[in-house]
Amino acid sequence: MADNKIFITASIMCANWMHLEADLRALEAGGVDYLHYDVMDGFFCPDYCLGTQIINEIRANTSLAADYHLMIEEPARILDNFQANDGDRLSIHYEACRNLHRDLVRLRQKGFKPGVILNPATPLNAIEYVIEEVDTVTIMTVNPGFKGQKLVPQMIKKIEKLDEWRRKDQLNFQICVDGNVNQDSIPAMVEAGGDILVGGSSGLFLKNRPLAESLAGIKNLVAAGLKLREARVGG
Repeated sequence: MADNKIFITASIMCANWMHLEADLRALEAGGVDYLHYDVMDGFFCPDYCLGTQIINEIRANTSLAADYHLMIEEPARILDNFQANDGDRLSIHYEACRNLHRDLVRLRQKGFKPGVILNPATPLNAIEYVIEEVDTVTIMTVNPGFKGQKLVPQMIKKIEKLDEWRRKDQLNFQICVDGNVNQDSIPAMVEAGGDILVGGSSGLFLKNRPLAESLAGIKNLVAAGLKLREARVGG
């Protein structure tokens, strides 16, 4: 499935909240594809973040599509809190759902592009029987919950294996990579098969560096990764 378009989704929880509107305008001008909304319940992962009232206020003031990441135990409980606009994505964790297939079907019925997320320790074969229901598979390259964590290095190989599975079975989903997406890891993530990169505190929202510069740097790293991918798989 993977073509040469790599999408960037900006994790809004890592933005400068004292100057949020300025960050939004810089992200729009810089060509970010989505705003990434992390929703945490303090139970599935050890933090709380981004209630729907805050999200809706941001959404009312930007043209960027939404990319929801629900770190919520049994997310089916709150899915009706989220309304889909054209192109919006909503992804839920394999580990958090009692009936993952039902929840993914419901997301598509609500108008979202549904996605499933895998924590580092979860094997790829856990989603074998729902893989055709999703538009996105997200590989967490850190354990979810806090920004600024170190990369779990084995996850690069996991991305590559997922890409090989996709190519072998001619499956039509995108691979999203979330966690420690930065200048050291981006080329390898793209080479392995990543199509969507979540920009956070280590690669996009950097202290003392304008967002425009960070975005330009990410795009250069993506280009380098695509050259490596072409060498790996051809074309």
